[in-house]
Amino acid sequence: MPRFPLIPTIVVLAAVATMIALGFWQLGRLEEKEALIGRYQAAANSSDEVAFPTEDKSDHNWFRRSRLTCGRVLELSTVAGTSAKGEKGLTVRAQCSEGAFGMPLVVDLGFSRDVKLPVWDGGEVTGVIAPGPRLIADPPQAGLAALAKPDPTDLPNNHLAYAVQWFIFAATALVIYVLALKRKQRGE
Repeated sequence: MPRFPLIPTIVVLAAVATMIALGFWQLGRLEEKEALIGRYQAAANSSDEVAFPTEDKSDHNWFRRSRLTCGRVLELSTVAGTSAKGEKGLTVRAQCSEGAFGMPLVVDLGFSRDVKLPVWDGGEVTGVIAPGPRLIADPPQAGLAALAKPDPTDLPNNHLAYAVQWFIFAATALVIYVLALKRKQRGE
């Protein structure tokens, strides 16, 4: 009759149960993320304009049309970006002073391949709210080309892969433990 060491067996079974629970948790997160992306897609298809979130960093208005007035430009900078035509280059980004609690508002003015920053003194900007939140100018400002519109399907949704990974970890832990027990029993 095989004998199982009590403490190691309890530890391994607890670890396996935890990994399986994490796998099911990731499956639940998958459903939540799919619902969230669906909500974002509905917002992206809406033509209704909403107020730009200046005090609320939540995602309720992401992918909706909005506008803001940049009264004072604090800084212009560039980050990697993609044009509406799919070209890779630079996004010209402005930080404006109107944000609540001293936080600047962020506006992506447009696309460029030129590292020289354009001159832009602010003003009213319309566009689409992207995660951050930041406003993607539409139409672009400062003589820049149009940026790719933010797309909800670009948000990472890798929860299924994580779930499978946790289930594989659990199975691997069980197999290794069973092999270790067999080896130990053969040695006794």
